[in-house]
Amino acid sequence: MDAKYPVIESADSFEIEGGETGILLCHGFLGTPQSMHELAASLARFGYTISCPRLPGHGTCVEDLERFSYTDWYKRVEEAYHDLKRTCSSVYVIGQSMGGTLALDLASEYQDMDGLVLLNPAIRIPDFEPYRNGTGYVSEGRPDIKRQDVEEITYDKCPVRAYQQLLNYMDAVREKLFRIDVPTLSFQSVEDHVVPPENTDEIMSQIQSEHKEKYVLTDSYHIASMDHEVEVIVEHTVQFIHDTSMNDTTDHTAEEVFK
Repeated sequence: MDAKYPVIESADSFEIEGGETGILLCHGFLGTPQSMHELAASLARFGYTISCPRLPGHGTCVEDLERFSYTDWYKRVEEAYHDLKRTCSSVYVIGQSMGGTLALDLASEYQDMDGLVLLNPAIRIPDFEPYRNGTGYVSEGRPDIKRQDVEEITYDKCPVRAYQQLLNYMDAVREKLFRIDVPTLSFQSVEDHVVPPENTDEIMSQIQSEHKEKYVLTDSYHIASMDHEVEVIVEHTVQFIHDTSMNDTTDHTAEEVFK
């Protein structure tokens, strides 16, 4: 569907031009690419080409979210993945929360992916199960970020229909985990008030990847890309890419990429 509602300032898709190694960033449910700005800026210092698409219905208004299904969200990241593949010799995918669900889905379909990085990925959220039925809206509180000096762009309420799409999507992706055999690095916050940390353990036990790493975050909540340990995430991700990629094109030049 064509855009019907204006995009909130700083919430739209972005790209950063870099070298031969591409990174696709997938934001989470109700979030926007703004939640990935700091992570992207830090990764960009190492010379990566970065793409972060805005999922349909996100970053505009809550009425817009009701217009789309999880297949629309997947199609958007799939398009961005193919765009990176056309310009980069290797592509890694980083997904946070439902962005991790999307990244897992991509990895189950595209075995040419060079690596997968998961930030508190979601495949099973018991607290959302009551929304399997019903209509209307659910009030949303402050996003789950330990830092108090940052604010995520999101909605203050969510359509029950959107929760149903998320629940159905997690069900579908759980059934595909056995297909995944790309190198995988996961980050698991020990204190996450949205997605039970056990999601990460279930994923890592089900995927078939020979190269699997897990790093535990002790000073971050669910939205780890905006929390205290974002530079820890960058450090381990850069090392993971270096260890698994044939194209170490990082140039270590730092520049301001966001205003």
